[in-house]
Amino acid sequence: MSEVVATQLSGWGRTMPTVAQLVEANSPGQIAELVQHANSRGVLARGLGRSYGDAAQSGGATVIDMTTMNDFTLNPDNMSVTANAGASIDEILREIVPRGFFVPVSAGTRIITVGGAIAADIHGKNHHRDGSFGAHVTELTLIDGLGAQHTLTPKDLKFWATVGGMGLTGVITSATFTVIPIASSYITVDTERGNDLDDVMSRMFARDHEYRYTVAWIDSVSSSGRGVITRGDHATIEQCNLDGIKDPEAYDPKNIATAPALVPSGALNKWTVRAFNEGWYRKHPKERIGEIQRISAFFHPLDGVQEWNRIYGPNGFLQYQFQVPDAAGYLVGMALSKLREIGAPSFLTVLKRFGPGNRAPLSFPQSGWTLAADLPAGIPGLGRALDQLDALISAEGGRLYLAKDSRQSPTNFARAYPRLGEWREIRDTMDPKRVFASDLSRRLEI
Repeated sequence: MSEVVATQLSGWGRTMPTVAQLVEANSPGQIAELVQHANSRGVLARGLGRSYGDAAQSGGATVIDMTTMNDFTLNPDNMSVTANAGASIDEILREIVPRGFFVPVSAGTRIITVGGAIAADIHGKNHHRDGSFGAHVTELTLIDGLGAQHTLTPKDLKFWATVGGMGLTGVITSATFTVIPIASSYITVDTERGNDLDDVMSRMFARDHEYRYTVAWIDSVSSSGRGVITRGDHATIEQCNLDGIKDPEAYDPKNIATAPALVPSGALNKWTVRAFNEGWYRKHPKERIGEIQRISAFFHPLDGVQEWNRIYGPNGFLQYQFQVPDAAGYLVGMALSKLREIGAPSFLTVLKRFGPGNRAPLSFPQSGWTLAADLPAGIPGLGRALDQLDALISAEGGRLYLAKDSRQSPTNFARAYPRLGEWREIRDTMDPKRVFASDLSRRLEI
């Protein structure tokens, strides 16, 4: 049995830390034993800690560090990867990109585990075309609340309860997912600026279907809501050659900096963010077609700065990410206005379009719009403003992303996820003793 160490854990936002009994995973049998001997606070699996809020922490519980189970194999013949749950997307990409493959869905960071990608049902810049990560998983193995191991496929309701289930149906130990063929480690990117939020949204609505990947950065401080749209597809060898790239298949993303350990509280404020946003908007041309970018630059720009979450200072930060259907797209502008009113600065504000959702009751994406804003914690009036937005969003059939949430109420959560009762029924067959728990599950009364 691995050593158990009392450890303070928090999410990537560095708010609300709690102390758990942390133990390294070493085998499915050991995980089953931990589940069978759980204390009253239960058990929770944890990956690389990139959930922003309290989803991967559980005060007083046994938290299993899955990153020690990180083996994986690529099967190029059927274009799939079989990986232990603790394998990171970063490790997988370093192996498969030079061999001509890419993950089917990539979040804004590659520093996440396969188990976490399934539990949060991550989405990326291609949801409008390819859906979320769970749609590409063909099989997963899981330890249930009684310590029994199961192999699940998309034909099983338990599979879909686990996809997006935030680790509350069991401990995922391994999974197989499909990958896509690529010719190079580069993306061909088209960029255009939108003069205001309506312009940005109109351009995205009209042309997103023409590209595999699309995303917009929004200037949250500007009253216009102006933005920069970037769209892309995987570059061919010929496109790379025309750009003078000598080794188009090479892939070796580097860390360019590390955020300082001590950043003064308030360093990110409406004045510094306004200056950054002005420079970022002007940096991009009104239109640029066919720029060749590295995969790492297009998908994971912040991963080049280690510990970038420190820049928000000792109080940490939260990410507010919501989804609304097209008919409620006006709430994107309303949310930005509300944040400007209370002086909540966000230099990282991202707008994307979603395609249809999948069969998972707790999966976040649905057809429509999603906006994500990183906000320093402790801003006066922030909690009240977000509570008001929560109510408006859920009333219009929208919802918050559980992998980012750190503060919504259980009432709002239940209203926003109408299939919660269905999920609970399946969960109770998988975990009849309610062994699996997190700070998030207790806060939301899941």
